[in-house]
Amino acid sequence: MHRRLATVLATATLSLATVVATASAAAAVPADKPQVLASWTQTSASSYSAWAAARANQGAWSAYAFDWSTDYCSSSPDNPFGFPFAMSCARHDFGYRNYKAAGTFSANKSRLDSAFYEDLKRVCNNYSGATKTACNSTAWTYYQAVRAFG
Repeated sequence: MHRRLATVLATATLSLATVVATASAAAAVPADKPQVLASWTQTSASSYSAWAAARANQGAWSAYAFDWSTDYCSSSPDNPFGFPFAMSCARHDFGYRNYKAAGTFSANKSRLDSAFYEDLKRVCNNYSGATKTACNSTAWTYYQAVRAFG
């Protein structure tokens, strides 16, 4: 009787383990996560636009388990002198947080910082004259700060 009970319990445990393993595999992060992450963290305007669209529809990307959290421009103003840098900072945070989680941050930091600078310069392209010059100078300062301290 004990042997039969032990066999039934072992079979039930094995069956449960199979169900759990199957469910875990179904909930696994898609294999193309590194490629998607890379596509959203390039220096181009199209990369920024793709990231912004995904950020606005995070639920569609939930299987990827991306970290969308942000503190925007950290201890620096999000909109220095009225220049709207917050979203550029949010994308920069996205890159930093997700590459750190993937264990590949150091290999990608330089590109993430460059993408940040390109995002900031695109913000500055909306201005002209002295205002554009001031914006570009502020963008350069933010870029140098993340290169040194980011």
